Amino acid sequence: MNTRMRLRDARRLVIKVGSALVTNNGAGFDHAAVDGWARQIAALRQDGREITLVSSGAIAAGMQRLGWEKRPREMHRLQAAAAVGQMGLVEAYEKIFSRHGLATAQILLTHDDLADRNRYLNARSTLIALLELGVIPIINENDTVITDEIRFGDNDTLGALVANLIDADALIILTDQEGLYTADPRSDASATLIDAGRAEDRRFEAMAGGAGSGIGKGGMLTKVLAARRAARSGAHTCIASGREPDILPRLIAGEALGTLLHASSSRLAARKQWLADHLQLAGALIIDAGAVDALHGGKSLLPVGALEVRGDFGRGAAVACLSETGEEIARGLVNYAAGECRRILRKPSAEIERILGYVDTPELIHRDNLVIRQGSAPRNDPDRR
Repeated sequence: MNTRMRLRDARRLVIKVGSALVTNNGAGFDHAAVDGWARQIAALRQDGREITLVSSGAIAAGMQRLGWEKRPREMHRLQAAAAVGQMGLVEAYEKIFSRHGLATAQILLTHDDLADRNRYLNARSTLIALLELGVIPIINENDTVITDEIRFGDNDTLGALVANLIDADALIILTDQEGLYTADPRSDASATLIDAGRAEDRRFEAMAGGAGSGIGKGGMLTKVLAARRAARSGAHTCIASGREPDILPRLIAGEALGTLLHASSSRLAARKQWLADHLQLAGALIIDAGAVDALHGGKSLLPVGALEVRGDFGRGAAVACLSETGEEIARGLVNYAAGECRRILRKPSAEIERILGYVDTPELIHRDNLVIRQGSAPRNDPDRR
């Protein structure tokens, strides 16, 4: 496959725009630039793609409104600038995107929102619902309440975490640079633009050394690290200039612009690997023989196939799926807390709402959040006889 065609096939995109672009290097909110991206995003939506926008610029916009030329270091002053700037950003984004027939929604996140499993699932559910409604979520770090302990540190990282959160196919980081070079082109005339490479290739870190601008917090290194993080869930990352005309549709068409750092594995494969290798189990579900066969057949785990709950876990916890003989068949992320699971054991999915008073999903564990344990086999496997 042509490496650039990876973006052409992407249906769910996270687009991150940096502070220097949003605020025209600190001069103030760049209405013309944002209008251009909104027009391009509208075209991508018409093509059936789902778009989430991660926007920097709240602090920079607040600095401009407050007449500050230099980014402050004190946390309370940064938070004050963010509070002032966020007002203008929200209003401007809503007006500009509405001109292109797009509804928007503001979502402010902190690291705690993604570290806590319940809040993670709530954020994911909200974002997926907005995308299904055709709304453009506009996400920023919640700079007005952050502390050093919970801040993402830069919106490149936030963009990657959002890509992981919603299982995006690609992360596009728009910046004021052309892409990743072999060295800093400002100080090395021999530096050349890197067209493409593996996001996990650590050689790119040395090439990306250097600080960000006085307007934003990130630099090229944060973008390279964000690409590696996004690749963990199978998302490809493209770093490109937001000032290039029609950059978004040209990238999606496969044009060789910027630097494409592609993931080594598919989205689903990466998620399965994460589930299999990196989660501690909070409990277990004992499942009947029919459910064992269903899981091996690629199906989700339904309440009707669950016989017993072991442990005390919350919604979104990682649990084992055990056969009646105690063999671990699979593990996955459960959609209901332990107490709720006990109430709907052996019940058809159609009765969940009657029993619990609400229904989140018809599955106890969706197949996309479930991985079969190596070595387990269905009942009718001849090797088990």
